[in-house]
Amino acid sequence: MEKAENGSISSLDSDNSAPQGVELRHLRYFVAVAEAGTFTHAAERMYVGQPTLSQQIRRLEESRAVLSLVDHGVSRTRQAAGLGRSRLRFVVQPYLPPTLAAEVVSRLRSAAPEVDVTWLETSLDADFSSILQRRADAALGWMSPANRALPDPLDVMDIGSFEPDVWIPARHQGAANGAIGLDELARMHIIHGPRHADPGTYDAWRSVLQVRNASFDFIDPPFWQSLPMTLAFAATGRRPSAVLTGPCRLVGIAPQSTADAGRHEMVPVRVDGSPLTATAGLVWSTDLPRELQQVLFEIAEKIAP
Repeated sequence: MEKAENGSISSLDSDNSAPQGVELRHLRYFVAVAEAGTFTHAAERMYVGQPTLSQQIRRLEESRAVLSLVDHGVSRTRQAAGLGRSRLRFVVQPYLPPTLAAEVVSRLRSAAPEVDVTWLETSLDADFSSILQRRADAALGWMSPANRALPDPLDVMDIGSFEPDVWIPARHQGAANGAIGLDELARMHIIHGPRHADPGTYDAWRSVLQVRNASFDFIDPPFWQSLPMTLAFAATGRRPSAVLTGPCRLVGIAPQSTADAGRHEMVPVRVDGSPLTATAGLVWSTDLPRELQQVLFEIAEKIAP
């Protein structure tokens, strides 16, 4: 495109199939038609014949068609180069319940196959600063009690509350009915594993137990990655000990015993009233394209119980 001597913006056109140029008077004609409402009144206002006015307006319409073809060509070029695809940097927090993480990842890949997703497995702080600082676009993680209302530009959808598996000695009176009270639990040695997996949830649960026993504190697990070894360690203690996992089971679902229970004389139970819970959430930046936000919203809506 280049500017012609008569003040018009001309386009290359060797076969006369596209307009030779768009001048300021063409734009004035267009405005006149818009204001007058009819070609007849606009022609009278501009002191030109109606056929002339109609011809000049058609020239503008041809220019629009040319621009549309150009835009289409640019779009196809960008797509071929991979520049037109949406991109999403998605954080999956470690130590999430495997079934929950797997379902979110599976649904995201199925719902948005045209999106280039970069998967990041890293810890999240309570403020989701990795998203606020634009190092990531969305995340699956635990919502701390302090961040129920997130600042702009973050949005969140809760996708379920989870509670820990609590393992107690098979000889304990709570083993018979599959439940233990919080007061009794707070008087036991509890091996929790481990704090670094989810500091916010760990600290919240410790505060709940300290209300029942001011001197209560968790014991760090000697074997962070092995539940069977931790159960064996707890079963051989001099004082009654319990093992508390991280949030791994939907609230209201009874814990399932495993072969490790009989072997180590420890059995899984629930805590009466479910006072120890953590809520998982899907968090994203509202700066994302609206279609991507809609995908994340629908995924969270389908998973939430």
